[in-house]
Amino acid sequence: MPQLYQVFNALSDPTRLAIVERLLREGEKSAGELAEPFAMSKPAISRHIKVLEENGLIERRVVRQFRLCRIRPEALEAVGSWIEEQRQFWTASFDRLEKLINDRESKDGK
Repeated sequence: MPQLYQVFNALSDPTRLAIVERLLREGEKSAGELAEPFAMSKPAISRHIKVLEENGLIERRVVRQFRLCRIRPEALEAVGSWIEEQRQFWTASFDRLEKLINDRESKDGK
């Protein structure tokens, strides 16, 4: 499974993020299909796909003359886990802050 920094690094580019979002939304696509909505050369799209593959976000397979790309869901698990840890941390922090404020208001009211 890729490291969290590798996933964020790969997703930091808007084109790569758009490719990943499209694959998540529409499923497996050929490199040519992924290139269609972008105003850039096929070699440029290939480089973006290569970065996503090298960082473990997608995998490619060859079917006849097509190179099909698909998401590696386990790569996004690292992001999901990190987000869940952050959510738990901030929820607990805000709960403690709320309790502190309520305690102070109760003390000041007495």
